[in-house]
Amino acid sequence: MRKTTTIALFATALIGLGCGAGATDEAGGAGGDAAKDGEKAAKTAKIGDSARDGKFEFTVKSNKCGVKKVGNDLLGAKAQGQFCLVTINVKNIGKKAQMFDGSSQKAYAADGTEYSSDSAAALYANKNAETFLNDINPGNQVTGVVVFDIPKDVKLTKLKLHDSPFSGGVTVALTN
Repeated sequence: MRKTTTIALFATALIGLGCGAGATDEAGGAGGDAAKDGEKAAKTAKIGDSARDGKFEFTVKSNKCGVKKVGNDLLGAKAQGQFCLVTINVKNIGKKAQMFDGSSQKAYAADGTEYSSDSAAALYANKNAETFLNDINPGNQVTGVVVFDIPKDVKLTKLKLHDSPFSGGVTVALTN
């Protein structure tokens, strides 16, 4: 009986966490109530534009695909297909430290296929691990490279950048 109660409580907690997962604020976008009222959603940012999600303001500086290897001759990572190196500036616009995690960022092809970042390759692409679990204090910013390993014949069209794994994210177009 006690085991069943414990399992039921655990399951209820997981369901509660899942229901609240999208409840983070999206600075710069339409609020939850406004979106329900049918107001326009936030527009898609472009390379060079600032875009906010939660406590972070993102600016995608550049996107370079077709890279076969990151790192140096001694230590590095080789792409399964091709690496796309996305240089991003991340600024903490909140009131307390916030952790930036490159693995929370997603990239998309024109057909909607979602690609996760390659955290191991990002360690070689960044000199100071800027995109790997980096705490950023309020007002501070870092610039780093988020790496995606995608098939050779794929072209990325957009990113969805997140201040945490559970945030709504903000979309940045990689093409005009």
